[in-house]
Amino acid sequence: MDLLNQYSDPDSSDDENPNSTDHHDSSPPRLLPSRSAAPKVDDTMLALSVADPKTLSKPIDPTQHAVGYNPTYDQLWAPIQGPSHPYAKDGLAQGMRNHKLGFVEDANIEPFLFDEQHNTFLKFGYAADPSASNYVGDFDALQKNNAASVYNIPHREQKKRRIEAEKKKEENGDEEDDDNNNDGGEDGVEIENPASEAWLLKNKKSPWAGKKEGLQGELTEDQKKYAEEYAKKKGEEKSGFGGEKVEAVKDKSTFHGKEERDYQGRSWIAPPKDAKASNDHCFIPKRLVHTWSGHTKGVSAIRFFPKSGHLILSAGMDTKVKIWDVSNTGKCMRTYMGHSKAVRDICFTNDGTKFLSAGYDKNIKYWDTETGQVISTFSTGKIPYVVKLNPDEDKQNVLLAGMSDKKIVQWDMNTGQITQEYDQHLGAVNTITFVDNNRRFVTSSDDKSLRVWEYGIPVVIKYISEPHMHSMPSISLHPNANWLAAQSLDNQILIYSTREKFQLNKKKRFAGHIVAGYACQVNFSPDGRFVMSGDGEGKCWFWDWKSCKVFRTLKCHEGVCIGAEWHPLEQSKVATCGWDGLIKYWD
Repeated sequence: MDLLNQYSDPDSSDDENPNSTDHHDSSPPRLLPSRSAAPKVDDTMLALSVADPKTLSKPIDPTQHAVGYNPTYDQLWAPIQGPSHPYAKDGLAQGMRNHKLGFVEDANIEPFLFDEQHNTFLKFGYAADPSASNYVGDFDALQKNNAASVYNIPHREQKKRRIEAEKKKEENGDEEDDDNNNDGGEDGVEIENPASEAWLLKNKKSPWAGKKEGLQGELTEDQKKYAEEYAKKKGEEKSGFGGEKVEAVKDKSTFHGKEERDYQGRSWIAPPKDAKASNDHCFIPKRLVHTWSGHTKGVSAIRFFPKSGHLILSAGMDTKVKIWDVSNTGKCMRTYMGHSKAVRDICFTNDGTKFLSAGYDKNIKYWDTETGQVISTFSTGKIPYVVKLNPDEDKQNVLLAGMSDKKIVQWDMNTGQITQEYDQHLGAVNTITFVDNNRRFVTSSDDKSLRVWEYGIPVVIKYISEPHMHSMPSISLHPNANWLAAQSLDNQILIYSTREKFQLNKKKRFAGHIVAGYACQVNFSPDGRFVMSGDGEGKCWFWDWKSCKVFRTLKCHEGVCIGAEWHPLEQSKVATCGWDGLIKYWD
């Protein structure tokens, strides 16, 4: 109790024992000395640096194991020997890293000089090294041309070289003729011997070839009469069965340019070597630059030449396919005539040297772009609504066509055989779009559904059909290959994912245009920032991809604007086509 009283009345205890040393407010005695975790810093160097500022700029010796002061960042990265770093600010080195990705040398070269060396390397195989006073590439060609660039060779030298090459060619031809004549004089006996090589070279045709030709003489009057009657009868049967007589059109092509090869021997379809994208960002066009008018009826589709876009191919309802120059003259270069009815769709190969055309005459024709010859023709007796080549480089001989009889037919163009048929749709097939690194493709049809197929396997892996869906006559793949834009006939563009589920993106919907009843093409800008489509009133609409808002509308055609294509390299240029027979180029 006494203890409790002492705690309860501390004042009294203090008064009683004024000299007591055990005061409860005083701190307890420290048993251990205090320690600090911070290292001891020698402030001698700091005092020296204040006295002499040059001390701070001295580099640290990498051999010393301890630093007795706090060095600056510049001191840590300063070179051990030699002058300060050439790209340092205020004469102090910022280390060997002048960029977040490493060290970048500062180099500057004029565009003209770069193009000169670039074109010189493409033509001769050598070029000047801008970082040193020497050359890289083919040193034999370098010595032969005296290190001349493409811009240094004068015209007279070029003409001289051409004449020399022609003379040499003629001399070689004369020498070959002389050799043949000499052989004939010496080995006359050998030529008459059928077992010798000389006789085989002279008589390349089979000895029995002439006999077959001799049998095919002129037809007699009775034979001619019978052949005419038989042909007439066959024609009547065909027209009665199909309801309409199909006219046979001879495949032909007309070249409209000045010459098919230039002075250097390059083909007229060769892309310009200096063609390259000038900017990463695409811009919406504002004004009309050029109009191509050559089709007598509407234009149903346009396609730019792959990668370079220096030519544009158009399919007309006047049965003709035309190719136009975009980069230079702006004129029609060649007309391809082989269809007897309107051309529905066209498709280039990856290199642009060949293309496909599908017509309402039920034929698919495979053309040589340069010569205009028809390489092969394919038909199932039904109208092809869409033609597509497999985009893989090793499958450029595989043709897929969506037909009016609800089938997608796959041909091997090398053999001309049908290798696969995809038969699941309930209406005519309108589009074929390859996705997932070309391992799958998506098709749309008049049955208002989307179906996804594994390439080569005629089984649907995904079937998309909803009560609110409309027919989708045009589908385009986004440049990042993650989205599909589908032109729906309820006047909107819907976005589907190309991932496993192929889900509808409900947040992205592009509307405002009137396309009901028309298969207006939908397309993307090369950078994917804009969506573009024609409409039934002749306008071309541009939407922003992120916000889905209308960016701009252009009045392009009288009637329907059926097709719109963005130039692959020139980012602000767009081509449109319409049922007024015109193709217009906008910038």
